[in-house]
Amino acid sequence: MTALLALAITSLVGCGSADTTRIVGVQRTPAIEVGAVSLPEVTNSDTGSPFNFWADSGSLLVVYFGFTNCPDLCPTTLADLRTARKRIGSTADIVDLALITVDPVRDTAEVLRSYAGSFATRFHVLRTTDLHALATVETAFLASSSVTTLADGTVSVSHTASAYVVDSTGRVLVEWPFGIGAKGMENDLRILIKQLKESTS
Repeated sequence: MTALLALAITSLVGCGSADTTRIVGVQRTPAIEVGAVSLPEVTNSDTGSPFNFWADSGSLLVVYFGFTNCPDLCPTTLADLRTARKRIGSTADIVDLALITVDPVRDTAEVLRSYAGSFATRFHVLRTTDLHALATVETAFLASSSVTTLADGTVSVSHTASAYVVDSTGRVLVEWPFGIGAKGMENDLRILIKQLKESTS
């Protein structure tokens, strides 16, 4: 994320209450379409079944690429999402989380379930050791990741740090760069939830 984008986000959500009049995350034109790709979901089974990237009808899906040994970006982003959902209240019950591990060797299904459960009550955990399949999904989101084992045995992981809000058609409504914070997420979710309720009423 560029310093200019970080400054813009800070100026929009850094103080005061949420705006609730305009989206502060990134909205692309045309929007990214991700409904055609899938990964194995291991929320309830270690073997997994295909999970397509669209929200349930009447819901929103927040997608995040990360890993459980992440020291900073992942726990910060997921904690911000947890805080945002709590601030919104019961209407946030329509917001699901899909957590995709970019470090499947260390992130077993059991580890992922425990990790995701510490940040959300509604979640899907996705895991594949097929790196081509993972890369295909990342490409659809315009994301990327890499895992490198150094000579001393240390594992180095890099990944796109954005979160994505997806609707029931598989369209990315907004991207949240790292640093948007709980206030930015709350702001955008309030707007998107209102729009969703108006469109289904």
